Amino acid sequence: MAFLILHGLEGSGPEHWQTWLAGRLRQRGLAASYPSLPDAEHPRLDRWLSTLGSELERLPPAETTVLCHSLGSLLWLHHAARAPGVPVARAVLVAPAQPDEDDPQSPGFRPVPLDRDGVAAAAGETLLVCSTDDPWCPPDTSRRIARAIGVEIHWLEGAGHVNTDGGYGPWPALEEWIVGARRELGD
Repeated sequence: MAFLILHGLEGSGPEHWQTWLAGRLRQRGLAASYPSLPDAEHPRLDRWLSTLGSELERLPPAETTVLCHSLGSLLWLHHAARAPGVPVARAVLVAPAQPDEDDPQSPGFRPVPLDRDGVAAAAGETLLVCSTDDPWCPPDTSRRIARAIGVEIHWLEGAGHVNTDGGYGPWPALEEWIVGARRELGD
């Protein structure tokens, strides 16, 4: 079992669920790659894709779960649209950032290719995890993304952007789900 954790714009701080999860997975003796994507405050898609490609080459695809947050989710969708060779086992896209409107802080990430076939080819299973009150991806946008890429949404009630501001530092339910100790992702 291996894990690749992809942060969003500006990275994830020490109290963020991704940082907590990387530590927990390593405590379990599991391979958990949590790279600092280049220029996190002013990312360039080509550099992030290159880092993602390098990380994926080091991991066993059939055993790898990719966990993305915010802009990291958009990165995964760009990767999927480029017809990756070997799929990973699972991809979990948490709180994707607005996929349509370009942001001067992260040029080139938008518009995001919502490629159903690419998403299906990139991972054996893909799950979208969204909040009912995410300012960066409101529910209507979340539903549109899910329909376009052909995946289910797991809804979190009132979790904001599913970060520390939304109360997501430690996230034991996600940890248990990704290591197979739970059949369903609970809150």
